[in-house]
Amino acid sequence: MKAQFSKVSLFAVVAAAPLMASAAFDLNRSVMSDAYWQIWNDAAQAKIDADIEKYRKADASVEIAAPDGAEVTVEQVNHAFFFGAHIFNFNQLGKKEWNDRYKELYGTLFNSATVAFYWRTLEQRPYAPRFEERYEDTENFWNNCPQPKEQAHWRRPAPDPVIDFLKTRRCRIHGHPLVWGNFGWQLPTWLWDDFCPEAEKRALEVRTGVTLPTANWRIPVGTKDMADNERAWGKKWKEIFDQLSEEEIAAIVPTYIANCAKFYEKRIRDIAERYGDRVDSWDVVNESATDYHVWQEEKAVRGVPCQKSVYGLMPGDYTYKGFQWAQKYLPKSAWLNLNDFKMEPYFFKQAKDLEANGCRVDVVGSQMHLFNPAESVNIARGEGPEHLRPEGIAARFALLSKAGKPIHLSEITITAPDNSPRGQMVQAIIMRNLYRAWFAVEKMNGITWWNVVDDCGAPGEPSISGLFTRDMRPKTAYFAMDDLINREWKTRTAVKAVRGKVSFRGFRGRYRLSWKDADGKEQSKLVEVR
Repeated sequence: MKAQFSKVSLFAVVAAAPLMASAAFDLNRSVMSDAYWQIWNDAAQAKIDADIEKYRKADASVEIAAPDGAEVTVEQVNHAFFFGAHIFNFNQLGKKEWNDRYKELYGTLFNSATVAFYWRTLEQRPYAPRFEERYEDTENFWNNCPQPKEQAHWRRPAPDPVIDFLKTRRCRIHGHPLVWGNFGWQLPTWLWDDFCPEAEKRALEVRTGVTLPTANWRIPVGTKDMADNERAWGKKWKEIFDQLSEEEIAAIVPTYIANCAKFYEKRIRDIAERYGDRVDSWDVVNESATDYHVWQEEKAVRGVPCQKSVYGLMPGDYTYKGFQWAQKYLPKSAWLNLNDFKMEPYFFKQAKDLEANGCRVDVVGSQMHLFNPAESVNIARGEGPEHLRPEGIAARFALLSKAGKPIHLSEITITAPDNSPRGQMVQAIIMRNLYRAWFAVEKMNGITWWNVVDDCGAPGEPSISGLFTRDMRPKTAYFAMDDLINREWKTRTAVKAVRGKVSFRGFRGRYRLSWKDADGKEQSKLVEVR
């Protein structure tokens, strides 16, 4: 196919250098079993290579003011494909040198970053969202914090400084998430505590015999106390759901139902007003497919006043309303994503159903977490799950592609068996083969690694799933990923100018073409190969 070119001014662009120079990744096959390599055999690798060539590259023909026969250097300076990571540990690692090394990854290894917009920590008190940097968000605070994980805003930096930084690095910015029902990680505790009248709470208690616990916002996110509170909360709502219909619940707590929808809409409006023209895409609704399947009878719009949910009580038709609010307040340029870990037929059916009801779903997001180190050991033995083998990957994303949308592999965790040289190599090889297989999927538009640094994940997640150790020393998986993104998948070549044109084939993205004119002066031009 011919590439399309946007008009780009001829300003100088310096391609960001990798974090550190390194030789091409030296893959040690011996750490994986023969059974593993029988799965990832030469034929499977050749098929992946062929699909990468077919789907990730384009033919380019560019007009340039170069003399006939002049040698033109073709250098790719950025990818159209999104290689991302979350940036939840911005300035939080405890030392300036570690923070600097972490930040250097964005714009060198990663051209996309997922920014935290979790409601519970973004707006700990109503009407007071924590958008701007406060002292507790500064590097000085975290460098002098003896127990960072005990802070309520650990892994939840204020968005303003993060987005300002990413703009200087020319990174694509992805906001996560706007609507999510999860009580422990997302839903602010004040919504129920402060905006459901006591009379309504007591009426619900009298009717059902169920007393909902008080939700204390001061419990640090992700701690055992928070997890216990979340489980107790969910269990109590389930007891209520077993007794009452949605209509009966709404009749008992009408003020809360109205306030709940009001604050959800206000949240999206406030965020859109501040970041609408600064954030490129959003996970509008996160992990709602189970509710769609279990509670919503696989209907995006049921017209119910409130919604029974695996998370508790939610606004009626909350996924549909979330997209409607996003469309109302966010600019048309922002991509609206439906994100989930459920890769079942009802997930892509939900996307089509939302569209049929007037929602704009631009991207579907898919997650893949290998949290348990034993899973990586099994994969190395050739005993891994079917959906992480070449044929299984192709089948899974063929199914998801039926939604007819680009696919964002939005959260990726691959845990090392341990941090020994052998364990790190196992992690690196699993990552390399999976990234290659995912990169070969036609509708894939990006892959986002989740926890960049060891021991910086959410509680319960593995401490050795990073690309770097806790003190920001690169692990083998970093070198393997850098080798893919900045070498194997980056086009660098030289071609001859013929009658004012050059032609080449390369990975989609931004290119700098350089040559000498008839007077021997250096000239350059930037083009986009799409």
